[in-house]
Amino acid sequence: MENDEKIPLLTPFQLGPFLLNHRIVLAPMTRCRSYGSIPQPHAAVYYSQRATPGGLVIAEATGVSDTSMGYSCTPGIWTQEQVEAWKPIVKAVHDKGAVFFLQIWHVGRLSHTSYQPKGQAPISCSSKRAPGPSPSGDILEYSTPRALETREIPLVIQDFCTAARNAIEAGFDGVELHGAHGYLIDQFLKDGINDRTDGYGGSFENRCRFALELVEGVAKEIGSQRIGFRFSPFSNFSDSADSNPMKLAVFLAEALNRYNILYVAEPKIKLSGEVESELWPVKRAFKGAFLAAAGFDRDSGNAAIESGLADLVVYARHFLANPDLPRRFQLNAPLNLYDRNTFFSHDPVAGYTDYPFLEETV
Repeated sequence: MENDEKIPLLTPFQLGPFLLNHRIVLAPMTRCRSYGSIPQPHAAVYYSQRATPGGLVIAEATGVSDTSMGYSCTPGIWTQEQVEAWKPIVKAVHDKGAVFFLQIWHVGRLSHTSYQPKGQAPISCSSKRAPGPSPSGDILEYSTPRALETREIPLVIQDFCTAARNAIEAGFDGVELHGAHGYLIDQFLKDGINDRTDGYGGSFENRCRFALELVEGVAKEIGSQRIGFRFSPFSNFSDSADSNPMKLAVFLAEALNRYNILYVAEPKIKLSGEVESELWPVKRAFKGAFLAAAGFDRDSGNAAIESGLADLVVYARHFLANPDLPRRFQLNAPLNLYDRNTFFSHDPVAGYTDYPFLEETV
């Protein structure tokens, strides 16, 4: 076994008020096992399995309102019933000594009328319809969205603020705002989608306005050091490309500095060039902690920490399939293989809480 001091991923890090014992973060993967948008007891097993003392766990994308949904069996945080259902899940993670954040989202146009109250059209910054199908396969064709009127935008921002306040009431240490992967915040950010002619469209400043007003509102609600922001400027997921992703990324990173938020997280998804050449300018522009996500293994994660490219590395599929991932990285032990067929299953066990720990594979 290597000495922990020689393994960059296993070194401590001060994330604002939170002292982390290692730099391996559980990604907020969509798990589709919250029946009726209510988190279930089996989520306490799933998250606590992957919680370690001083580890950062980010819970799955969670809806901020009844218009925010676009996947079956995803959780919400806008009702008191949902808040109460989250409480024992949060307690299970805290009992393991981990820091627990909740990713909150609104899918925007990546939805269908069947998911919307009274069968109404999904809302977005634009009336442009996204190409289907959804990643989970439960929507073959997205519905044509309705562009939000300018006067309605503050109401959506308030939904995020209420959701953040509810997350703190449920016991979470903070929230991650999901501004990536073609969902509502990203729809406002990208000129490939945003065709508005009001103060929320056109220039970089205008397209970032929704995200920044949202951050400002949530910071007033729960405090800036309880906020992370995930964005994906270089991704064109769900037809969400931008004509100048680097300029957008740096502009937004610098603008977020005004609010002193805890971290930004950026997936390692690129359109061209080397990953490092795309991430470094964003890392330099943002003054808080920088989380790199998606596609990392043990060696590339260690390299990202050692080089300074990332402060923390976020793992999804590997952490899903290996609930004891930090220990496996410590021992340089073999990893379980993940099963894509169960990623969006509704089964409360299979592909969820049944991946074996290292001792069970010996």
